[in-house]
Amino acid sequence: MRTAAVATQAPPRVESSRPAPSAPEHAEERELVFGGFRYTCRIVRQGAPQTEPLLLLGGSSQDRHSWQSHEKWLAPLCTLITVDLPGYGSSDFLPASYGIGFLGDAVQHMLTEIGVPSVNLFGGCFGEVVGLRFAQRHPDSVRRIVFGAAASRLPEPYSEAVPRLTQTLERGDIEGAAEGLVRLFMSNPEAGKVRRHAAVARLLQRQFVNQTQDEIRKAVEHNIRLVTHGCYEPLPVPRVPTLVFTGEYDTLCTPDMGRELAATMPGALFTTVKEADHLVTVERREESADLIARFVTDRPVDGLPYCDEVEVPCPGTLALAQA
Repeated sequence: MRTAAVATQAPPRVESSRPAPSAPEHAEERELVFGGFRYTCRIVRQGAPQTEPLLLLGGSSQDRHSWQSHEKWLAPLCTLITVDLPGYGSSDFLPASYGIGFLGDAVQHMLTEIGVPSVNLFGGCFGEVVGLRFAQRHPDSVRRIVFGAAASRLPEPYSEAVPRLTQTLERGDIEGAAEGLVRLFMSNPEAGKVRRHAAVARLLQRQFVNQTQDEIRKAVEHNIRLVTHGCYEPLPVPRVPTLVFTGEYDTLCTPDMGRELAATMPGALFTTVKEADHLVTVERREESADLIARFVTDRPVDGLPYCDEVEVPCPGTLALAQA
């Protein structure tokens, strides 16, 4: 097991009506083993937290370092935890025979190992798939839930693209696969105004083209895992404050699919972020960080200038102070 300290970032601006938050103490990395597979988590500790630790589970192309650009807004509020689960990032390769339940249990293993009894959970895209299964299997470990760019079923464009992308990668046509992945994740520019659309498209293209052979192998296995096991099981969901959001122009996990997901969790809130698509947390970093921060610190999320109206797709008995 390794622990490494790194420098922290400066705290962000805060609302004048709230006390200035404390700067995060330091970041460390822990190397762990679950089910025989090595994996690594990153912890940015906050000595004077305003809420429970925030666990950030990103998409399949993101790793434990992908959220560092959000830290300046989130780390002053609470301890942050990111992770390369088995099969992703720099962690060990995980055969597709291991499903989503295994990954959800790996999340619980990590929290137990690092001594964190409960978290605020954020899951984006594939991170929602793992996060929801983790919450269903370990409900006592979750205090609040935020899901972004998420759905309760595999998007049809993804299911259709997987065989084609897999064949393209197996042929060694990395450029072709990268172009296909950019088209899959990003909206058509004619759909509506999306912040930083061209810049994010170039960023994704470079990221996909520069993948190592290990990353490509894991990406192929990830696609097989999702198609084989699916992404949703109708298990009970913890009755905790929950928010689902997506970009208003998300063509992969559409707003209607986000509403469907929110409807499976009584009392969950749903909203769309303006001028964004599936890559909402990249295109609108500050706004998405602010939305997450508000929700996990029990501040209102209605009436925000960067969001559309807040909805409650499935009203329930759970009282949510955020609405």
